[in-house]
Amino acid sequence: MTTVALIGATGHGMWHRRAIAALGDRVRLVALGDVRPVEDADVPVYADHRELLDRHSPEVVVVCTPPHTHLPIARDVLAAGADLLLEKPPVLSLDEHRALLAAVSASGRALQVGFQALGSPTLAALPARVGTVTSVALAGAWWRGDAYWKRSPWAGRSSVGGRPTMDGALCNPLAHGLMQALAIAGVRPPWTLELERYRTRDIDVEDTATLRLTGPGGTVVTAAVTLCSDEFVPGDLTVTGTAGTATVVYPQDRLDGEVLPGRVSLLENLLDHRADGTPLLVPLERTEPFTALAAAVMAAPAAVLLPRERLAPHPDGDGLAIPGIAGHVRAAAARGALFSEIGALP
Repeated sequence: MTTVALIGATGHGMWHRRAIAALGDRVRLVALGDVRPVEDADVPVYADHRELLDRHSPEVVVVCTPPHTHLPIARDVLAAGADLLLEKPPVLSLDEHRALLAAVSASGRALQVGFQALGSPTLAALPARVGTVTSVALAGAWWRGDAYWKRSPWAGRSSVGGRPTMDGALCNPLAHGLMQALAIAGVRPPWTLELERYRTRDIDVEDTATLRLTGPGGTVVTAAVTLCSDEFVPGDLTVTGTAGTATVVYPQDRLDGEVLPGRVSLLENLLDHRADGTPLLVPLERTEPFTALAAAVMAAPAAVLLPRERLAPHPDGDGLAIPGIAGHVRAAAARGALFSEIGALP
């Protein structure tokens, strides 16, 4: 039985608590860490993750804290001799990515990144459907109301204390779909990036965006995303290749309308790696394209504030939505276009 600790036990950390519990007798949760109060804890809770590591020496640690805290906590976990499941995005600059790679190498431990979409069975099934991939387009239209942007001091911010955090649509809520698109396309820098970022409220980051990324071999990744929609588009990936086109709905493991069984838990994959050397699904090296793209988003011009007259109250309340944005998201993705190119947003 492997001993596990979770650092970041509130918010999304509740999802990880359930995932750990679902593994049954394979693991034993020994401690939780969080700077906020933790409810319903039946193991010791620590505000200082270093004290947790010193007292319990867990074999595996799950880190689900804000991105700007990832590097120092991850270094401490690895130095303590634990293997690590680190929530996405792992880091948001290439310098930090290289620093974390060095820490992994020096420790001899394993690091899995929590891009859970890369555990989807749709990835293995795609080549037979589409052949060699030539383009991938992501369409995602979600709603995040005012409460979401007030959930924490780092909500909607590009940095905290001088460290990047980038809590925008591209690097946080829709990051799973974007990472999956990058993985399917197989693109890595150097690439050409065209990017449009918009915001509807007083935040540092984008809540609506389009991007088009063209790899050195001509493969194109397009993303059209928003958190300001009154209609839900879960995260549809249209994958085009030399042998055809397929549609993946990444949160649902749906390929051309069929739900494929066999999603692999990234924590369970990490345990298998420890037990018998099963390859990690999402080693840190695999996420470098995402980190490079996140760094480019951070370096891009600030998100454009949309005028109030372009917005309307969301039917559910709690803020303003962009009327018709779900249709614009679908159209931009279908055409491999930016919002400005289809006349959707300025």
